[in-house]
Formats: sequence, C-alpha cells, structure tokens
Amino acid sequence: MKRIITILLAAILAFPAAATAENADSLKQQRIIYALSTVYKGDTIPTFELYEVTIYAPRTFSTKRKQKQYDKLTRNVIKMYPISQEIKAILVETYLYMQTLPDDEARQKHIEDVEEGVWEQYYPVMRRCTLAQGKLLIKLIDRECNQTSYELINAFAGRFKATFYQAFAALFGASLKKEYDPTDGEDEMIEEIIYLIENDMI
Repeated sequence: MKRIITILLAAILAFPAAATAENADSLKQQRIIYALSTVYKGDTIPTFELYEVTIYAPRTFSTKRKQKQYDKLTRNVIKMYPISQEIKAILVETYLYMQTLPDDEARQKHIEDVEEGVWEQYYPVMRRCTLAQGKLLIKLIDRECNQTSYELINAFAGRFKATFYQAFAALFGASLKKEYDPTDGEDEMIEEIIYLIENDMI
C-alpha cells in the first residue's frame, strides 16, 4: 500500500436552485480537511491517525485499608499536581529571564526576589499540607522538571541552601533528592492518577 498526502475538499453545502445574489457568498463556504490517504486497489482511502488511548482497569484491593490508602493518594495527587505544574512554570520563566540579565549580581538579585515571591505565595498553601503531601510534591517536581528538588535549589540558589534545605527536610523523614519512577510501586499508581486527571476521568 502506498501512503500519500492529499487535500480533501469538503464542500458540504446544499445549493438551492433559486439562490439569490444576496446570500450567494454565504452559500459558497468551503471546509478544507487535510488527511493522510492510502491507495488500495486503485481507490484512494482517507486515513486519520488516532491518538493513543490508555485504558486502566478499575483497581481492586484486598482490604478496605488498602482502598483507603489509594483514595488518600488520589486526593493528594489532585491537590499537589497543579502546584508542581505551577512550580515548573515559575522555574522555566525564571531561567529564561535570567538569560537576559547582564551579570551574576543581577541574576542573584532576581533569584532572591523570586524566592521571596514564591515564599509569600506558597507558604500559606504549604502550611495546610500534610507531610505525605509534601513528600509527594517533591516527587512530582522531579517528574515535571526532570531534576530533583535538591538539584534545582543547587542550580538556582547554590549548594549551601540546597544542603540546608535537604538537612531540614531530613528532620521530617523527607529527602529533596527523592526521584520519581513511574514504573515502580506507588509512583506507578501516581502516574495512573495523573493520566486520569489530565483526561478528565476523575
């Protein structure tokens, strides 16, 4: 079979026999549809690429306790996933803007301003978060940015602050160096929940 790119012109308009000059322009509208096509036994057949669809079977749990744990994880992901996306946007914007600054002094000043702004905006939110939600956010940041929270702080604010915040997190049993693995254990469930969120399925 041979695939070629064709332009399908769809002029699906019913032209009345007695069309007046007044409405002639509106009757001549056309829709242009671009599609791949396949030539099969002399016939040209339009073909359309379908998006990949992942279907997750409903999860079943052996105990009510495990069901409650999954429901809690789902609630936490719904709450923390948007925050991780906001943090990613801030980091990208900060990085791009820093490339326009003339020297290290100006860049350091901008980082301090961003840090202060992030603190004011997110401290009230994070105060209401549980330890489990904080640990989840650390993993989601790694998922969104392809770098751990420790690496990001080290890159933007320096090793001293990265080490300080890592030691502070360790006091609560957390680690800024925690990585996200969507193919293993709880992270696999998180990936499934995120997929369901992004496709408006929960």
